[in-house]
Amino acid sequence: MEFAHISVLLNEAVDALSIKENGLYADGTLGGGGHSEAILMKNDTARLIGIDRDSEAIAAAGKRLERFSDRITLVNSNFANIRQVLDNLGIDGIDGAVLDLGVSSYQLDNAERGFSYMKDAPLDMRMNQNDTKSAYDVVNTYDKNALCDIFFRYGEEKWSKRIAEFIINRRENKPIQTTLELADIISAAIPAGAREKGSHPAKRVFQAIRIEVNGELEILKNAILDFISCLNSGGRLAVITFHSLEDRIVKQCFSELAAGCTCPRDFPVCVCGKQPAVKIITKKPVLPSREEQESNVRSKSAKLRVAQKI
Repeated sequence: MEFAHISVLLNEAVDALSIKENGLYADGTLGGGGHSEAILMKNDTARLIGIDRDSEAIAAAGKRLERFSDRITLVNSNFANIRQVLDNLGIDGIDGAVLDLGVSSYQLDNAERGFSYMKDAPLDMRMNQNDTKSAYDVVNTYDKNALCDIFFRYGEEKWSKRIAEFIINRRENKPIQTTLELADIISAAIPAGAREKGSHPAKRVFQAIRIEVNGELEILKNAILDFISCLNSGGRLAVITFHSLEDRIVKQCFSELAAGCTCPRDFPVCVCGKQPAVKIITKKPVLPSREEQESNVRSKSAKLRVAQKI
């Protein structure tokens, strides 16, 4: 299927970067190339490095951005490797970056990738298909305590223990092979009266497994710190999140970087010497407009936070 992805908070994120003449920018989550395209269109002298762990995204974005071929460099890598990517390209610093976290529309809609609880497919959920660990491995090899832990931590699922027990019981007979098979097990584990209206009962658990498979939260804080360190003075980092766990990490990380002195309040003078590294541009997260939420239901949970390197 064609790689299609509707970029969320597109104008808000790109405007926040304040694209300048001859600026160099990084799109750490290239996806379908929407944010990258908007950055390159904003100024005809801007240059861009597009990074994505999904080789299919790199190929699709390459076609979409072909008319900017003299101003773009596409790299098949994880955004957490930003330092290495820039080092390999011989680049000392960038003037801005955008991170659009989470799973792309293409990955959700392409049943073969195994991200969706609405379409039957082998359990996969790997953003980088060269990775070895898949959703199948998590579901069929993790013990009950490990499953319960990731469902609760990454999915904030209240019925984590019961769902883990149902999974363990089912796989005693045979491995759990497909997305719909897993979704049915989760649905059976959650009492009908406890299900959220308008939300599929498997949503939280599928999110948790996807995060575990791809190590999404483990890499996020260090990745933000690395992106900030790679920014030139005055450069901005725009981060779009889609659930509270991601947003909490971004908010806390920006706050720590903006805090400066960490001495106890009762110290008469500062002895730590720590200076603020960033200025927070968005005191509160930027949310999608009502029009965007109505036209793209997947944008409803999105939040944008922006910090500027001092």
